[in-house]
Amino acid sequence: MSKRNKNRSLPTPTPTRVSQSPWPSCPPPHGFHPKSPLPQTPRQFVPNTIVQPNYANDGIPKARPPLFPWIIEQKTKEEIEKMRATGRQARMVLDMPGQEVNEGVTTDQIDRFVHDANITHNAYPSPLNYQNFPKSCCTSINKVISHGIPDTPRLQGGDIINLDITVYLNGYHGDFPEMFVVGRESAADNLARNLL
Repeated sequence: MSKRNKNRSLPTPTPTRVSQSPWPSCPPPHGFHPKSPLPQTPRQFVPNTIVQPNYANDGIPKARPPLFPWIIEQKTKEEIEKMRATGRQARMVLDMPGQEVNEGVTTDQIDRFVHDANITHNAYPSPLNYQNFPKSCCTSINKVISHGIPDTPRLQGGDIINLDITVYLNGYHGDFPEMFVVGRESAADNLARNLL
């Protein structure tokens, strides 16, 4: 290191505002202004009586031993039945909030509905606290590509929303996404209909 650089302090990097839009040419949905983050409601509670994945407390998934690509993990009949039961549970949980996708509803309300449906059926909502994700499902509206965080703006007629439901039951995760149109398909414009 040269003498000239030795005494020179490095400039402090300016933190990037998380709330700034990386796509300034795209208008934000529902009048959301990227400089004012949306409020988040507190994380939902899961009773200790429900079997929880290894990341439930600290948000850090614990790695399992890696499998070589040429090794196929064989499941027992009991394990396969547990996986099927988890998949059925995830589908059932997805069907319930899908009926709640209506104009004026918030994605936070849908998240609470999903959370309660999981708890009622003794399942853990897999997204909750995975890598510190704050909610029990993912709700992606319009231009949000995936894994949107449920929040407080109200859905509007013609909005496209993707619900991604994952449940943890019997030691397995079951995942189902589905896309809905607020106001049903008749409320969607031609571009949205082509997407669906």
